[in-house]
Amino acid sequence: MAGNRFEQVDGPQADAITLSLSERGGEAFGRVHCPAKLAAGHLVNDFVSDEMAAKDAYRTAIRLANEIRAPIVVEDVAGVWQDEWGVLYREM
Repeated sequence: MAGNRFEQVDGPQADAITLSLSERGGEAFGRVHCPAKLAAGHLVNDFVSDEMAAKDAYRTAIRLANEIRAPIVVEDVAGVWQDEWGVLYREM
């Protein structure tokens, strides 16, 4: 997946699936946020996943984005992003 590029943001976005990464006790975790308006009627309310291992959250975000054809952005305050997942950049 090294060819993928993801924009780093400061919080969940209204126009994209947001992968929120965090770190606690030396372990990386993630949550997936999906605004209802992106899901083309499949969601009544915005969706926020339970906390899970960061790699599982990444995979969940990819799977969801592919299903509903939506972009993904990443909130990574703790710096737990893995290079193997792709390039993380910040829009200036």
